[in-house]
Amino acid sequence: VQLQASGGGLVQTGGSLRLSCAASGRTFSNYAMGWFRQAPGKEREFVAAISRSGGTKYYGDSVKGRFTISRDNAKATVILQMNSLKPEDTAVYYCAADNWLGYPRSGDYEYDYWGQGTEVTVSS
Repeated sequence: VQLQASGGGLVQTGGSLRLSCAASGRTFSNYAMGWFRQAPGKEREFVAAISRSGGTKYYGDSVKGRFTISRDNAKATVILQMNSLKPEDTAVYYCAADNWLGYPRSGDYEYDYWGQGTEVTVSS
């Protein structure tokens, strides 16, 4: 499956951004989807994941209560709504697809396909 992330940009502290990830090539609903991020000089970090149906969502501790993941299987799209952004949210954000039936997973090594990344910068 091919993934195309978009929606990154520059925003002030406290602002919001909406990232989108469009999938093509295979049946989107066969994949759990996740968002990860990587800041300069740091390891890739789990942000959020959503099950195939969208009924189960899982968030990293650093974004709980501020970010929301959702998906539209008819449009083969997964969304990451980011509110109350902080400078420490600055990173390149990647969407990923996991051919997995169970609870959404947080390990990046478990994901099968990756998008190219979209950059988010939060100014203080």
